[in-house]
Amino acid sequence: MGKLTDLLQLAQERGRELGLPYAGALTPQEAFKVWRLAPGARLLDVRTRAEWDWVGRIPGAVEIEWLSYPGNKPNAHFLAQLKQQVDREALLLAICRSGVRSHHAATAVNENLQMTCYNVLEGFEGDKDAEGQRGKVGGWRLAGLPWQS
Repeated sequence: MGKLTDLLQLAQERGRELGLPYAGALTPQEAFKVWRLAPGARLLDVRTRAEWDWVGRIPGAVEIEWLSYPGNKPNAHFLAQLKQQVDREALLLAICRSGVRSHHAATAVNENLQMTCYNVLEGFEGDKDAEGQRGKVGGWRLAGLPWQS
């Protein structure tokens, strides 16, 4: 399965099963394929500046904090920044550390801007392992997808 229409259909079906209020949900590998195949698609990284600087960046991603660092306060300018940086017709793929903040960002984008937005499940670092650490269970980085420190 690698065709764009198949990937988007799978993501939409997954979204319906999960009751998501936006277009759907993709694994990191699926999101990377969609990003490459869909004309004008944008990967929206909603992690904090600290995470981009200390954990790693995804080359070519649009970086807009969902929560500001320090303090973890909601970024009151998130939607305005997104409107400035991304074409309204673009297909968006939202990613964060684990998929939670990007879920909230995708919901806000859908409700306020009516843009087509998918959430990237597992996020950049994936779920916590038995020791409570990230980076060993799923995620963009573990999948070997493009990133830089």
